[in-house]
Amino acid sequence: MFFLLIRFLSIFCTTCAVFGQLPLPKFPFIPPGASAGARLSSGYPNPQWSTLLGNLLYFYDAQRSGTLASTNRVPWRNNSALNDGKDVNLDLSGGYYDAGDYIKATFPLSSTLMSICWGATDFGKAYDITNQTAYLDDMLRWGLDWLMKAHPSNDTLYVLVGDTKVDDTYWGGDLDIPTPRPSYQINDTHPGTDAAAGASAAFAACSNLYSKRAFDGPYQPPASLNDTTYAEKLLKHAKDLYSFAISAKGGMRTYQKSVSAVADSYMSSSYTDEVTMAALFLSWATKDNSLFQQAEDYYKKFGLAGFNGVFNWDSKTPGIAVLFAQIAQSDSPLGGNMSTWQAEAERYFDRIIANEGPGFLTKHGLLFYNGDSDSASLNPALNAAMLLNRYAQIASTTKRKDAYLSFARSQVDYALGKNSMSVPYIVGSNPNSPSNPHSALASGGNNISDINNSPQEEAYILYGAVVGGPDKYDNFYDIRSDWPETEVALDYNAPMLTLTAMHVLNDTVDPFFTSLKAGAYDKVQPQGLPCDAVFPHSCPTPSLSRGGRIAMAIVITVTGLIILGLLSWYFHVLSQSGDLLKSG
Repeated sequence: MFFLLIRFLSIFCTTCAVFGQLPLPKFPFIPPGASAGARLSSGYPNPQWSTLLGNLLYFYDAQRSGTLASTNRVPWRNNSALNDGKDVNLDLSGGYYDAGDYIKATFPLSSTLMSICWGATDFGKAYDITNQTAYLDDMLRWGLDWLMKAHPSNDTLYVLVGDTKVDDTYWGGDLDIPTPRPSYQINDTHPGTDAAAGASAAFAACSNLYSKRAFDGPYQPPASLNDTTYAEKLLKHAKDLYSFAISAKGGMRTYQKSVSAVADSYMSSSYTDEVTMAALFLSWATKDNSLFQQAEDYYKKFGLAGFNGVFNWDSKTPGIAVLFAQIAQSDSPLGGNMSTWQAEAERYFDRIIANEGPGFLTKHGLLFYNGDSDSASLNPALNAAMLLNRYAQIASTTKRKDAYLSFARSQVDYALGKNSMSVPYIVGSNPNSPSNPHSALASGGNNISDINNSPQEEAYILYGAVVGGPDKYDNFYDIRSDWPETEVALDYNAPMLTLTAMHVLNDTVDPFFTSLKAGAYDKVQPQGLPCDAVFPHSCPTPSLSRGGRIAMAIVITVTGLIILGLLSWYFHVLSQSGDLLKSG
């Protein structure tokens, strides 16, 4: 009887995590391979949606930096970048590589963690019933623990590790990452309101998850990550960073004004949305009405109402009204006018549904925003679907709820293969998935001038990676050098992870990709390059990735100015010569 009791407690504690981090399963989840995604399944939870959830989490294991744990599931990964932070006498090893290169960037990481924790708070039961909660815990702590190391004092936050210019010229494995890897910080005299507030929001959202502070109403229980000690630790960082964000001696400013190195790749458009989001998540974490009031005041002061743009790692505004509405409909001392926030959220979503812009539907149905979607078309669409699916639970009418869910489903289906290319845009999910993601880690090559052919086949399968996606004409070129379409990133996976959790809970029908047979993409794959005359697109540059886009634009601009200057000088000299001939 005693041993049965011990066995029961052992099983129970793997789901409650009262004593800290959940133990990983003795027999780890390993992606079953692309061919498995062409098989029909049945049952609840649906096996295919469950596998997809596991694959999407597995991708984050592949992006890990630092000394890998003994439980590492990605056999081709190595310990890497172990000296990060030594230039500033800190240990900044660990964390995640942001995209297809080896940069570690705080701003998009914070957004990723916030998004995933928010999703696991609302739909976390999905992780429990698919036996993925321990992996969710492991993934979150790997990022959150590093983010805490990057915040060594109240008014200091490291926002970038690595040299984007050097990194963009390296195409190789994780054992020969170029050095030095400089560490860049914001501080009291050189602040970054957006980066500090973004990290605060991430810590607060994840503190809510680990404290099981769920929203009332139609939302599912959070994932079983009840670790109050860890939650309090996260909340302390959230409070300190919020105070730093709004009270720094250097004032409130975007962080690239203090750290110019981030302007190459991770520039922020504004700090207003991050400050408002941080105050709001903190108000829910602390039940502090003054913070809630600050969030409402910021929303008005910064003129955030009426915004119609994207929700992504840089632009949080559309999610703020949704979070306000979730809090308002909960039994909370914070209050809030539910009808006000419903009206603001539904104004935004109704424009999307009605195709009234600025987002528009491509010919085959992908929500597309000129500018924001050009470098990663799936990300704005999947983020919109995630917000629609979350908000639909508390929509003002059944008609709206149905319309929001239907539109969200259309974007998920598109991403999972219901498109003109017959491509499920998640690596390793189906035989038609992309096979050449833009990832220096996975490629196995080292010739940056010929990354499409060296090697001919990607050395490693980057299971679960959501790629950038097709162009605005719905065409997809499975080419490594075409980073807008094939690069991977931490924040690309985040909305798909929450959307998949939603489908695990509510969908017994397989993901669309199970209906695709091997070779479907090969039959319609576009020929030539994505920048040819038939399919206009920004020409891919093999030496560039997410870390070099703005840098290339600057180089082109400066080169153009030099050429214009030389031409002006030439014609000036020519004119003077003509005058001398006339006078002679």
